[in-house]
Amino acid sequence: MDRTTRPEGPRTTARAALLAAVVTVTAFCAADVLARSRPFGPRTRDVNDLGNQYIPFHAHLWDLLHGRADGGLLVNWQSGYGAGFLPDLGTYLGSPFALLVAVFPRNEIDLAVYVITVLKTASAGAAMAWLLLALRPGRWWAAGLLGASYALCGWSVADASYNPMWLDGLIALPLLCLAGEWALAGRRRVLGVLVVALAWTANFYTAYMATLGAGLVLLLRLLLADPPRRRALAAAGRAALTAALGMGLAAPLVAVVYFGTEHAYPGRFHAFSPVPDEDLLARLLPTTYGFGSPALYVGLTALLLALALPFHRAVPARVRTGWTLLVLLVTLSLQWTPTHLLWHAFATPQGSPYRQAFVVCGLLVIAAWHTLSYGPPPPRVLAAAAALLALVAVLAGRSHLVRPHTWPVLLLAAAGALGGLALLGRADSGRRARALAGLAAVLLLGAQLGESAATSAVATRARLAHLDDYAPWGPRQQRQAAAIARADGWPRYRTDPGREQTVANDPLLVGGQGAQYYSSLTSDVLSRTLTALGGGWTSRGRSVQSLDNPVTDVVFSVGARVHSPPDPHQSRPPHDGGGGPVTVTRRDVPPLVTVRDAPARTGFGPSPYRNQELLLGSRVYTVPRTTVRDDAGRPAPGGGVGTGNALAHPTVTAGCPAGSQVFLWAPHFSGTARLDGARADARFRFAHPRNRAAMEPLGPAPASGRLRVTLTPDRPGRVPGGAVGCLDTGRLRAAAARLTATGATRVTVSDGTLRAELPARSRGTAVVAVPRTAGWRCAAGDGRPRPAESYHGLIAVPLDGASTSLTCTFHPPGLRLGAVVGAGSLLTLAVLAVLGAVRRRRVPAPHPTTPPRERVTTVLRPRPGGDPSC
Repeated sequence: MDRTTRPEGPRTTARAALLAAVVTVTAFCAADVLARSRPFGPRTRDVNDLGNQYIPFHAHLWDLLHGRADGGLLVNWQSGYGAGFLPDLGTYLGSPFALLVAVFPRNEIDLAVYVITVLKTASAGAAMAWLLLALRPGRWWAAGLLGASYALCGWSVADASYNPMWLDGLIALPLLCLAGEWALAGRRRVLGVLVVALAWTANFYTAYMATLGAGLVLLLRLLLADPPRRRALAAAGRAALTAALGMGLAAPLVAVVYFGTEHAYPGRFHAFSPVPDEDLLARLLPTTYGFGSPALYVGLTALLLALALPFHRAVPARVRTGWTLLVLLVTLSLQWTPTHLLWHAFATPQGSPYRQAFVVCGLLVIAAWHTLSYGPPPPRVLAAAAALLALVAVLAGRSHLVRPHTWPVLLLAAAGALGGLALLGRADSGRRARALAGLAAVLLLGAQLGESAATSAVATRARLAHLDDYAPWGPRQQRQAAAIARADGWPRYRTDPGREQTVANDPLLVGGQGAQYYSSLTSDVLSRTLTALGGGWTSRGRSVQSLDNPVTDVVFSVGARVHSPPDPHQSRPPHDGGGGPVTVTRRDVPPLVTVRDAPARTGFGPSPYRNQELLLGSRVYTVPRTTVRDDAGRPAPGGGVGTGNALAHPTVTAGCPAGSQVFLWAPHFSGTARLDGARADARFRFAHPRNRAAMEPLGPAPASGRLRVTLTPDRPGRVPGGAVGCLDTGRLRAAAARLTATGATRVTVSDGTLRAELPARSRGTAVVAVPRTAGWRCAAGDGRPRPAESYHGLIAVPLDGASTSLTCTFHPPGLRLGAVVGAGSLLTLAVLAVLGAVRRRRVPAPHPTTPPRERVTTVLRPRPGGDPSC
C-alpha cells in the first residue's frame, strides 16, 4: 500500500486539522493587516448587521454571563420595551463560541467578536481537513491546505465574516458529512446525533443548508458504493434517524426561533433574480466582490484540482462522473428559482440571495481532494484544467465584478498552483521525491496564503464602501453608558439611551431600557404599535427606533432620557458637527403598571397624535390644519417636497396655542426641518421602502401662535395632513399624575416574570407598559393565569376590584412543544445507546490465537466498479 492509499491514523488527521487552522488564521489576519482593519488598523470592521446586531447581542450576552443584564434567558427587558430573548439567543448566540465573550473585558467587545470569528473560521478549516482524510486517505498536508481553502472561501471572507453566526454553518457542513460517514459505517451513532444537534443549535438557518448539502454527499456516496439494496436502505435509514434525533435534541431552541419568526414583523418580499453567468464565473476568481452574487472562490489550487477531476484517469470513472455532476448540479441550483427557494427554506432572503454558496465551496474542495488523493494529476490533465481555468477567466472578464487588480493576483496564484502541482506529480520516491514534495508544498502554501489574504482584504475594503459602518466601542459609548448608569432606576422607571443612536441596538450596547430594537425577530406588535405612535424605523420595520416624545415617555414609563450629540463617525451635514456633552432629562412618569377605567374599544387611527392620546387616556394635543408651500409661496400639491417647483426650502405653516410644544410628523420626508425662532434643526430620514422617519420635536410655539417650519429636503418626499401637533405640557403633567395615583404601588421584575402591587379596590383594566407579544400570561390576585389581553398593543388584564396584585409571566411560544420533542429524542437516543451496548456485549470475543487484523471501518462493500473509498 503506497503513501497515498494507506489509512490515516488520528495523529495524521490531527496534523492536517492543525495545519488547516494555522493557515486559516494566518491568512485571515494578514488580510486585515493589508486592509488596515481593526484590530490591526484604524478602519472599523463594524459594517451593517455586525455593528447593529451581532456585537450588541454579544455585549448583552456578556452582561448576562456577568449578572449585569436587565432580564434573563426568557425576556430581554432592555430592548423594544421588553422582548422575548430565547429566539434571539437561538438566532445570534446559539454557538458555543459565543460564550468566549465572557473572558474579555466589556469595553473590548469588538475584539471578542473578532476573535470568535477567527476561531470559527479556523475550526471550519480543521473540520474540512478531518473530513477529507475520512473520505479518502492521502497526504495530510494537502488535506490541511484544502481544508484552509474551504475555510477561506469567498462566501466566508466576503459574507460570513461580518455575519459570524453564519460561520457555524461553515463548520457544520463537514461535521454533518462526517456524521453521514459514521452512519454509513454503522458506528459512532450517539456522537453523530450530538453533532447534528450541535449544528442545529448553533445556527439552525445555515445548519438547514448544510444538512441539505451533507444529504447530497451521503446520497452520492451510496450511489458510488452501490451496495445491495437492503444494506443501502439500512445505511440511509441510520443517517435519517441520526438527523432526526439530532434535530429533535435541538428542538427546544429551534422551535422557539421558528415561532418567533411567525410572530415577527413581516419583511419585504423579494423576488429572486439570478445573476448573469459571467458574474457567477467571476466569483470563482480571487479578489472579486459583489454583494448580491454567489461567492464561490475556493483558491486556484482547489479550483484547478476540481476542474482536473473529469480528466484524471487514475480516478474511477464512476467517481469522476458522480462528483463532477454533483458540483455542476448544485451550482446550477443556485440560479433556478425553485431550488433557490428550497435552499432558503422557501423564503427569499432580504439580503444576499446566495447564502447557500458555502455548500458549493465545500463540494468543490471535496472534488479537488478526490482528484489529488488518487495521485497528483499528470501534465496533460493539468493542461486541460488550466485551459478550463483560462476559459472561465475569459468569460468572467466581461463581468463588472472583475477589477484590474484581479489579473495579477490570478496569474501569480495560477502559476504557484500549477507549479506546485507539477512538482508534486514528479515526486515519486526517494530523497529527491521528498525534496520535490516539500518544495511543492511550500509553493502551494505560498500561493494560497497570498491569494486568500488578497481576496479577503479586497472584500473588507469593498464592504466599507458598499455598506453602512459603525464605530467600535470608544469614548462616545463610554460616556453614554456612564450617563445611563447614573440615571438608571429600573424597574421603577425606564432609562432610554436616546433618539440620537449610535447603533440600532443601543440599549444592548450601552445599557438602559428603550424602544430601540433590531432583530430578525422584532415582533409585529411592537413595530406596528410604535409606528402608529409616530415612531421611525429602518430595515423595513424590523429596526425600530427611540421616539423622543413626552407622551410616549409617560405611557412607557420612561423617567430618564439620554441626549447625545450626533455620532461623528456617521456622515453628517457640516453644520451638525459631532461635539457636545451627553445630557439626561428626567420626568415624573407613572409606574410600569397603570389602571384604566375600561378596556380598549377602538383601534388606532391615521393620526399618531390621536393614537398617543388613546394610550394615554387624555386629550393633550391640538392638531391644527397645515399648509405646505413651495419656494414661491404656492401650495405644494399633495404635500410634496423636493419635487417639481419645491426644490430648496418649502415651508409648513400652522397655528398652535402659545407656549405649547410643537412636533412634526412627516414619515415620508427626508431632510431637516427648523421652526422659526428655534436654534437647531430636526433631522428626518426616509428612504422607501427601507426607512421611515420618526416624529420629531421642533420647539415651543411662539407667543403669536403662528408657526412657520422651513424644510430642507435631501430627496423627494411629502408632508401629510395633520403633520403638526401642539402638546399642552400642563395637561400632560395632569394626566401623568392621575395615572400615577391609580397605578401600581410597587413593581418587581425578574427575567420572564413581572409582579405589581395595586391599590385596593382597583377596577377596570390593568395596563402593563410592555408590548403584548405572544406568550404573555397574566393573573390578577390568586386567579388563574390566562393569555394577556391587548390594550392598543400593550398587555392588559381585567380587574374585578378584589385583587390587589398582578402577576404576568412570559412563556416563549414553541418552548413547550420543543421541550417535548427534545425529551422524546433524548429518550430514544438513550434507548438506542443501551440496545447497542447490549448487542456489542453479546458479540463473542475473538479467539486468543486469532492474529490481529485491520479493523473494518465500513459496513458498505462496493460492487465491482464502485468507489473503493466507500
